[in-house]
Amino acid sequence: MMVDVTPLRTSPAFARLWLSTLLTGLGIQLTIVAVGLQIYSITHDTIAVALVGGIALIPATLAGPLAGMIADAFDRRLLLMWLAVILFASTSGLLVLTIVDARLLAAGQHVWVWPFYLCTTIGAMATIALGATRSAIIPRLLAAELVAPASALSGLSIGLQIMVGPALAGVLAATVGYEWTFATDLALSATAFLGIALLPRIPPLHDVVRPGWESFVESIRFLRGAPQISAGFVADIVAMTFGRPYVLLPAVAAGIIGGGPITVGLIMSAGAAGTFLTGLFSGRVRHVRRQGIAIGRSIQIYGAFVILFGVTLLLVQLGLLPAGVENFSGVSVIALVLACLAYTGMGASDEVSAIFRTAMLLTVVPDSIRGRMQGIFFAVVNGGPRLGDVYAGLAAGLVALWFPPLLGGFAIIVLMTLILRLTPAFRDYVFSPRPTEI
Repeated sequence: MMVDVTPLRTSPAFARLWLSTLLTGLGIQLTIVAVGLQIYSITHDTIAVALVGGIALIPATLAGPLAGMIADAFDRRLLLMWLAVILFASTSGLLVLTIVDARLLAAGQHVWVWPFYLCTTIGAMATIALGATRSAIIPRLLAAELVAPASALSGLSIGLQIMVGPALAGVLAATVGYEWTFATDLALSATAFLGIALLPRIPPLHDVVRPGWESFVESIRFLRGAPQISAGFVADIVAMTFGRPYVLLPAVAAGIIGGGPITVGLIMSAGAAGTFLTGLFSGRVRHVRRQGIAIGRSIQIYGAFVILFGVTLLLVQLGLLPAGVENFSGVSVIALVLACLAYTGMGASDEVSAIFRTAMLLTVVPDSIRGRMQGIFFAVVNGGPRLGDVYAGLAAGLVALWFPPLLGGFAIIVLMTLILRLTPAFRDYVFSPRPTEI
């Protein structure tokens, strides 16, 4: 069954927010790919690329809960506007750095790498805070039974972002350079202001708990009483820590599969295609009630596809599959097809789990604490991949490029099995539109 577009039809405010989020996210994907490629071109070091995520890990992780506390205490629309300004400024900084680097390159020099880390860290913090605040708004715009279809629509949007964005970034980087890539992101980021400006005011509906220690303690108290939510957070950390080989792609495209930036874009777009197709054919998600077991099984399948990617790299490095060269005309076609298949499966299975994780979180959690829970959720969703970047970069540097996905895929399957067995409240959770009381 095709995606349920009822949320777009019934709520013009949600429709506008969804469209602006799609365009802004497309620009963010351009920057994610371009920053990795540019830092690798400056340093030729996978660990330096991994540090983009590693340096941003703690600040970005803290940004989610902080934004959540503010979102529960103030007008969420106004908070979104300020966060969009910060994201726009960070992208502007990357564009300026890239212009300066292009001028220095003519003299055989490069800019320092640390300003790139600074701008990407600020951008990551703003992105997490935006996502947390935006998600906390959705149940204020839609009825409870439309939250799961809205989550599927969000997944469809993400699929489009990461299907088109990385491929476009690879083409732009290889043809017109990094300057135009960042300039395109800047133009797309500006659309966020329109979607936010047309939202209604979204003030708190309850007695406000000011951001601070008391607000944080209330969040922890709620998590202790909602094991289905806390187990979902742990499951996501496991999947993203051990199943995030994206940081390896510049090196993989340079010397194993080959193909350079175009290969990076194709592989990442294959993952997005899996996400997009899952969202496109998600019409039945409203009828799935055992959401906990659906999350668990989809994450285990995700681990299996991560293993496939690791096996592909291992076969190339053992000489059992042909290796490629950096020019795309010399790409290893068989290895590229297998890698794209692995990423398509990863994208599809991750999207299934994401739909139900989001729906569970938005319906179980009451509005009075929804911002804080979304802040924690986005800290997990974005902090997990950064842990994954560090894990993949260090493990590849110490052993080989095939090692982190091969080991990580097995770790995901085993740890997810343990989570399902040890957390019956998560495993047996059945959808209910009534929020849990604090």
